[in-house]
Amino acid sequence: MKTVRFGIIGTGFMGGNHASWLHAGNIPGACLTAVCDIDPARLKWAGEALGKDVAVYTDYHDLLASKKVDAVLIATPHYLHPVIAIEALTAGLHTLVEKPAGVYTQKVREMNEVAAAHPNLVFGMMFNQRTNPLYRKIKELVSKGAIGELRHINWIITSWYRPQKYYEQSDWRATWSGEGGGVLANQAPHQIDLLQWICGMPSRVSAQLKYGSHRKITVEDDVLATLGYPNGATGVFVTCTHDILGTDRFEIFGNRGKIIIENSRKATIRILRRPEEELNDTLTFEDVRALVRGTATGETLYDETVLDIPDQWGVQHQQVLTNFTDAILNGSPLIAPGQEGIKGLTLTNAMYLSSWTGQPADIPFDEEEFYRLLQKKVAEEKEMPR
Repeated sequence: MKTVRFGIIGTGFMGGNHASWLHAGNIPGACLTAVCDIDPARLKWAGEALGKDVAVYTDYHDLLASKKVDAVLIATPHYLHPVIAIEALTAGLHTLVEKPAGVYTQKVREMNEVAAAHPNLVFGMMFNQRTNPLYRKIKELVSKGAIGELRHINWIITSWYRPQKYYEQSDWRATWSGEGGGVLANQAPHQIDLLQWICGMPSRVSAQLKYGSHRKITVEDDVLATLGYPNGATGVFVTCTHDILGTDRFEIFGNRGKIIIENSRKATIRILRRPEEELNDTLTFEDVRALVRGTATGETLYDETVLDIPDQWGVQHQQVLTNFTDAILNGSPLIAPGQEGIKGLTLTNAMYLSSWTGQPADIPFDEEEFYRLLQKKVAEEKEMPR
């Protein structure tokens, strides 16, 4: 195979962008040969924007059986992500899934099992922030122990502002039955993936979620979660979609330093000259104050590096597509393996579970209980007046 023929299933906002990038030839070694959607308006767009050489389908089963594609990118509503991925992998197609991996871990676990049964196929996840050079550098620093043992993390990501009219664009948006959640299911999966990718998985989650806070929706749009890690470290994750002024600040603190990331583009990295334990054993309070103020003689508290990376929206998505294509053609390692999609979803599901039960959720949690409570949310939503 010299060129990977792609089919896009779901040509909404993100699927349409992926189709356009492929059609424009922006992905080396790849071409667009088919798309699928059930929305007449999107089918009309596909016919006009993509030309006659791209086959158009209304049923994804027909696309999977068409012999016109070697790989598919799935950009449908969330419940269908693992459903279609399982069928695509079973049909012998390389499969790339938009975030999130799904709505509940039970189904995503099944998807991973099918992928494992087809090791000859490339299975990826569209975690585009993993290509961001800023976060790649931060992961490298944390993984090699540059800031020492993790003590505390704090991420405030409230820059996901969405007005009411956004939620009214489609019936499936911001519903338990259609989207499977709110800000945790739609806007924040990239941050949640980065959180566990860089800092590892917590072992316990406590979360307070507000449902329809300042918006006429049934799902969560305001989240405060506290995280507990196996080594005793703690964390806080805050997100919402109704803060029009918004904040994006991620702090990672270890016993040998601290990293402060602002607006997902600037990182201030401070590495202590001596571990905090040693400073604690040898310094007086006055010594510490002088070091912090920079007035101490003979010693500097830390070395500082600042990274500033310009916004790369769109470029990062194309980099994931390029990496995925290269993995098919040349066996290159994936930046975002599909099997890892369950990690961020596990963290999200734990936040929901804690909110629904009013108790901390241990990881791993009871997946049957989670699914039962999710179905209860879906049923309650159906009983609500429109």
